[in-house]
Amino acid sequence: MGSDRTPTDPAVTEALWSQLAERAAEMVGVAYAPYSRVHVGAAALVDDGRIVTGCNVENASTGLGICAEVNLTGALVSSGGGRLVALSVLAGDQQPIMPCGRCRQFLYEFGGDELLVATSEGVLTLGQLLPHAFGPGDVSARAD
Repeated sequence: MGSDRTPTDPAVTEALWSQLAERAAEMVGVAYAPYSRVHVGAAALVDDGRIVTGCNVENASTGLGICAEVNLTGALVSSGGGRLVALSVLAGDQQPIMPCGRCRQFLYEFGGDELLVATSEGVLTLGQLLPHAFGPGDVSARAD
């Protein structure tokens, strides 16, 4: 699973996409969204074969809510790290929901341009969803 991944990478099979969608749907069921009532769950394949998950957690102070994808990256880090390979994010209607800009930035940190994302338009790369992203290389290149 190298950097030559494309949206039709045969290593990410239909069965695996189904498994990611199932796990994301499970996370929808435990999301805490009493304010927006938009329950979101996420599941991703890690380069070592693990699947990590996350759900959104809202707060009465609306700006403090945490998206499912951000929780997912926390689960990735706390379970040993690695690179994200493929991602499914579902809303309460069990349909794909697009990661917001903040989440795309978090996902870029741990999956890069090659991360495959299931969308309502098919599988796209994170590079397609977040062109010209700012990443870890930009920080070191611009440090004093």
